[in-house]
Amino acid sequence: MTTRLRLVPDRAAGRSTTPPGDPLDEEPGPDATRCLALYAKLAAGVAVVTARGPDGPLGMTVSAVTSLSARPPLLLACLRDGSRTLAAVRAGRTFAVHLLRAEQQDLAGRFASPAATAAERFAGTDTRQVLGVPVLAGSLAWSVCLTEDVRRYGDHHLVVGRVAAVHVGAGRPLLWHDRRFGTLTDPVPDAAG
Repeated sequence: MTTRLRLVPDRAAGRSTTPPGDPLDEEPGPDATRCLALYAKLAAGVAVVTARGPDGPLGMTVSAVTSLSARPPLLLACLRDGSRTLAAVRAGRTFAVHLLRAEQQDLAGRFASPAATAAERFAGTDTRQVLGVPVLAGSLAWSVCLTEDVRRYGDHHLVVGRVAAVHVGAGRPLLWHDRRFGTLTDPVPDAAG
């Protein structure tokens, strides 16, 4: 006996968050509001992705970063469609991923603010260039990656990077869960791993 699953759009009370006429609104399944409620329950480390743009450094806060492979060393980051940082990653073919410390909530908020200019995001940060990419000092860990692949899925792009340089520090990671920042409560070893 074969069972078939049929996806039914969930458009209760017209609560879709996509603009009228947006092709994503025609996709089957729950509306964006319900999906975002589900995604909010995912606990994630907070990261800042930086790249060199035509007018200087660019960066944005992301919560979708994961290891992809140890050999070859690959990372995956999800960047919002239409972002200046994504355009710079595509054009420059290099980017940096910074895993933030628990104490770096202000930095995460600044790089997440849609109102902040690139200059405002980097103001007061200690940065240096590694392989031509701005690297933020003081993060829990960072890597500079060579862009391997960029593919669009919905309203984000998956960016796969080959790790070319890496630094691992010590401390507690900044976490994102239920639309707010958090930290680990268990002790974390001070030695870099």
